[in-house]
Amino acid sequence: MARALVEGGAELYSVMKNKNPGIRKLSKDVLTASETDIEKVVIYAKMKAVELACVGPEAPLEAGLADALGKEGVRCASPTKTAARLETSKEFMRSLMARHRIPGRIEHWVFSDIDQVRRFISGYDKGVAVKPVGLTGGKGVKITGDQLLNKDDVLKYASEVLDKKVGGQSRVVVEEKAEGEEFTLQAFSDGKTVSPMPAVQDHKRAWEGDLGPNTGGMGSYSQEDHLLPFLKKEEYDEGVRIMQRTVDALAVEGTPFKGPIYGQFMLTAEGPKVIEFNARFGDPEAMNVLSLIEGNFLDVCEAMAEGRLGGARASFSKLATVCKYVVPVGYGTESKVGSEITVDERAVEGEGARIYYAAVNEKGPGTVLTTTSRAIGVVGIAGNIERAEVSCERALGHLRGEYFVRHDIGRPEALRKKAEHMKRVRGS
Repeated sequence: MARALVEGGAELYSVMKNKNPGIRKLSKDVLTASETDIEKVVIYAKMKAVELACVGPEAPLEAGLADALGKEGVRCASPTKTAARLETSKEFMRSLMARHRIPGRIEHWVFSDIDQVRRFISGYDKGVAVKPVGLTGGKGVKITGDQLLNKDDVLKYASEVLDKKVGGQSRVVVEEKAEGEEFTLQAFSDGKTVSPMPAVQDHKRAWEGDLGPNTGGMGSYSQEDHLLPFLKKEEYDEGVRIMQRTVDALAVEGTPFKGPIYGQFMLTAEGPKVIEFNARFGDPEAMNVLSLIEGNFLDVCEAMAEGRLGGARASFSKLATVCKYVVPVGYGTESKVGSEITVDERAVEGEGARIYYAAVNEKGPGTVLTTTSRAIGVVGIAGNIERAEVSCERALGHLRGEYFVRHDIGRPEALRKKAEHMKRVRGS
């Protein structure tokens, strides 16, 4: 986001917890602080005469940062606290879709008592997904036949969510397990109009072959025609219609959604089903799409904030991208903190790739230290996925240090498996 805004002509003022060298270099000034310290962020914005705000993470949205900035006259290309419930409350999202009969729904139930869960699950013979109602950084979902081997495991995890108030509430969502291939569809919204971006497929599992614990996302790819190897144009269009219906529903309920909106879909035999919505860009999927944006991203953000996106829709280059995340050793279980990684940024750019620093602290020129979370996104860009993957791998050769990468993301054999799996799901 920072790079795209500056390329659009923005004078950037940034608030961040970590000393991110990429954002620091792009910014005229930086405040190192918690993004959820609303008072401090607002004072800083007023002091710097900020005219437009773009909020990256979900936590400050839930804390009402866009509302507080708006009260001080700062336009926001990000949703209010009420509109952001689309992400911050899975219960709200599911009930909104049900109230407005939006397609793409899956069956779901919400419980606040483990005995209710026990009675339900004893009579339910299909697979389920169990998740907290609130935010968990993309790591709170567990699925039968995967992390949950049987009904006892379902009850044990549901009990953990309720007892520990995982996600901030003593409530748990149980959903039918959707079978198929996941894909991400992001869009810009001004509260009325939805302008879609290229489809992306993220990889949540920590290890190659889609094994290991769930993470915030180990990497992602997009295709030059903005579809995916297993995704048809009519299925993409149906995902866009679902997102437009959802934005329409929020407007009808008096909480217009302004900002990037992210739909996580499962492509099933019956078409796209909504797994979740996010009230922001996806991470890492933002790196795929914003690396391809044509025209002026700053203009798009101003149009979202001012409710006039209809005349400022974004377009994207007909190129493919492959993003692979450099993460600390042990990420997904117990990350090794403080490992040094050196980056030859000029050499990376020479490979037709881009570097995006994530949750790192800057040690010195070209050197960062890992934290507990993902460190650096490396994005290869080329005419097709195969060449973009090669570009990404060559770029990774210009990083030195102790880290882990999922090298299988975007490789031909992995893409074939995705397409073949979807053929079996469709029964074709």
